[in-house]
Amino acid sequence: MRIFVYIIVFFSFFDLFSQLPIITPFAVSLGATPFLTGLAVGMYSFSNTIGNVASGILTDRRGPFSILLCGLLLTGASLFLYRFADGATYLLFIRFLHGLTTGLIVPAAFTYLANSMKEGKKGKGSALSGAFVGFAAVIGPAFSGIVASKTNEVTVLNITAVIMIVLGLLSFIFLRSKITLQTKAESDPLSIRSFFQNSLIIKAFSGAFFLMFSQGVLAYMLPLKVMALGFDTQTSGLLLSTFGIVAILVFVLPINNVFDTIKPIKTLTFGMSTMGLGLILISFSNHILLLYMLMGLYGIGFAFLFPSLNSLLIEATHKTYRGKAYGYFYAFFSIGVVVGSSLTGLLRLTANEGFLFTGVLLIVVASVIFLKKDHATAS
Repeated sequence: MRIFVYIIVFFSFFDLFSQLPIITPFAVSLGATPFLTGLAVGMYSFSNTIGNVASGILTDRRGPFSILLCGLLLTGASLFLYRFADGATYLLFIRFLHGLTTGLIVPAAFTYLANSMKEGKKGKGSALSGAFVGFAAVIGPAFSGIVASKTNEVTVLNITAVIMIVLGLLSFIFLRSKITLQTKAESDPLSIRSFFQNSLIIKAFSGAFFLMFSQGVLAYMLPLKVMALGFDTQTSGLLLSTFGIVAILVFVLPINNVFDTIKPIKTLTFGMSTMGLGLILISFSNHILLLYMLMGLYGIGFAFLFPSLNSLLIEATHKTYRGKAYGYFYAFFSIGVVVGSSLTGLLRLTANEGFLFTGVLLIVVASVIFLKKDHATAS
């Protein structure tokens, strides 16, 4: 049933990525001011962070099955609420519920996948999960853009709602007997302080944060860079798709065996440094064809970094508190996106300055992660 959980991962991220082209115009259509529109976009990430942490704690106590089931069904229900939105205030409430309920799904799903991976195959398994995330990143925005242009934004959200509820019902049928429930008594009473003293866990969290920090900068700055070169937003979408497609190829081709033969700290360092190099070169590039090549380079770095972070987290944690680890892990994902776009905006950096700043930052962080000695107090 691992393939079914991979499908759940795909649609969880499909839900996230399909929102990107439609939430801003939907908020504007409801009469939201620019401030409330931005708040509506960010509210999802805020509550998603809360949901991620709660999911991790509950997964350790009750097992991944019940949290997955609740997350899927509640997310479906929250998505249906968008059709009743008649103003910005109600939209903010719906966005909070949507982010909160969706936050329950991913940590539980990845905890199940991590616990079911065979020894010696954790890296390849993490790469496959990354492939499903990559597919969602490519398909989600294109799907929502096409459907919304032919109907409206609510139709996109309703379709996703139906998918989530169907997945919830299928989970009840197929996963109930497959996922071993972990009782509260078996859960490791690990203190939060001890948890965050494990250097391997901190490295995984740091990698997750800066991975999505760079994604936030990319989402904010790339359209500005492209417009400055005289191209439209469609070109920005194609550039983002290029990085996603290259990452997927690395995830699924035989090269993914490297994640089981080389230590994750080394592939992590290579991946983050490659992403940083790609962003630095993008800052100096003024040719669109070169930008496509550099986005491919960034995609290679992303493809090496994402599974390395998962492998490192699996290596650093025990099953009894792995749910909590994934909860915090994906909370750092959500926070990274918001901080990346917000900080570069706050500093009033140009697109080229934003890419240069982020690229140098990624290389510095990669060097610190690689050189810092490991110590574990939570395993």
